[in-house]
Amino acid sequence: MNDRLVRLMDDVKARNPAQPEFHQAVEEVVDSLELVLDRRPEYRSQRILERIIEPERVILFRVPWVDDQGDVRINRGFRVEMNSAIGPYKGGLRFHPSVTLGILKFLAFEQVFKNALTTLPMGGGKGGSDFDPKGKSDGEVMRFCQSFMTELYRHIGPNTDVPAGDIGVGGREIGYLFGQYKRLANEFTGVLTGKGLNWGGSLIRPEATGCGTVYFAAEMLATRGDTLDGKTCLVSGSGNVAQFTAEKLLDLGGRVVTLSDSSGYIYDEAGVDREKLAFVMELKNHRRGRIEEYAQEYPDAAYTPVEDGADHNPLWNHAADCAFPSATQNEINEQDARNLVANGVQVVAEGANMPTVAGGVEVFLDAGILYGPGKAANAGGVAVSGLEMAQNSMRFSWSREEVDRRLHGIMKDIHATCVAVSDEFGTPGNYVNGANIGGFIKVADAMMDQGIV
Repeated sequence: MNDRLVRLMDDVKARNPAQPEFHQAVEEVVDSLELVLDRRPEYRSQRILERIIEPERVILFRVPWVDDQGDVRINRGFRVEMNSAIGPYKGGLRFHPSVTLGILKFLAFEQVFKNALTTLPMGGGKGGSDFDPKGKSDGEVMRFCQSFMTELYRHIGPNTDVPAGDIGVGGREIGYLFGQYKRLANEFTGVLTGKGLNWGGSLIRPEATGCGTVYFAAEMLATRGDTLDGKTCLVSGSGNVAQFTAEKLLDLGGRVVTLSDSSGYIYDEAGVDREKLAFVMELKNHRRGRIEEYAQEYPDAAYTPVEDGADHNPLWNHAADCAFPSATQNEINEQDARNLVANGVQVVAEGANMPTVAGGVEVFLDAGILYGPGKAANAGGVAVSGLEMAQNSMRFSWSREEVDRRLHGIMKDIHATCVAVSDEFGTPGNYVNGANIGGFIKVADAMMDQGIV
């Protein structure tokens, strides 16, 4: 990184203190852009990079609600509207105790480039709250969502900002949020994605992120004349993304041997087949149980608890061909990355957002494995959200086959962009540079066209 970009990063850290995830996300992109900034000096003179780093708007608000005991509770609500150069802000809402402004800025920043890569007209945003829906009754979740939307509704709209779900925000929460928006705005519009199928949702939206990640991995393998058939795969997480990553891997002949949650992970050498996956879906989606129950149901599988702060995660220390981190940010540290490479992993496709620390990314790139960063590999979710927006605009629903065809095509296009851009800038096979530069150029050119705004 040249001196000017080093000074830029110093300024980012000074202006955004105590936001390490945001610093990490920005630094990864900045590190890729030296070549393009040298070729396009107008980006420097117009301060395009500095403008992309700064959110267009940040909304912070309190969310008061009443629990089942009649006590008043207070949470914080956020919406980061990062960049709207190519379309309305688009990005999920996350309800989790770990939510902070810095976390949401990192996610919104990543979303700008991810959305640009999909080829759909969507800007980038992210929002959420430090509210934890776990252990809450449906009534408590409804009252929280209604209070949250009572403030948020004035800042969003189908042509302004279209939120979706994320961690802690599934179909139940989207339903409550949409109901309150409709009540306040007195209109039925495509203001949220991830809706129920009978009131404006899209087929394949729940499956899209995991499914798209597997499609991207298949495209990477195809560059080496290989497929996922017969590959042993490590998958982290056991929520929506992990479930449908596992399902699509089974469709393409892969063998999934791990799943996890915040308490630990299971290793099933025989593989998570469709019957076992159905058990996991029932366990996590309906009973809201813990993954250790899998080992109780299937005693041949081993459950290993994982403590916070451990120097490595043993899930990533099993022999395998492919890894699909699908849980949360920074779940693969540098030692985990070394373990994956040492144990024969040749493909890492990120289903989560920024699940690998910077040092781990360097390990993958130095080893020459196929590494698909989240902003490219997991773009399937927001791609189908974009398709849901299109269907809402037309008051029309596409078939499952049509949505899947379009999703598969978008993931192929994202892969092709990453390959072409990385080749053009002299770093063939570097999907990090391909995704960062490809997304940046599309947004930067739109910003140049629109003047200083």
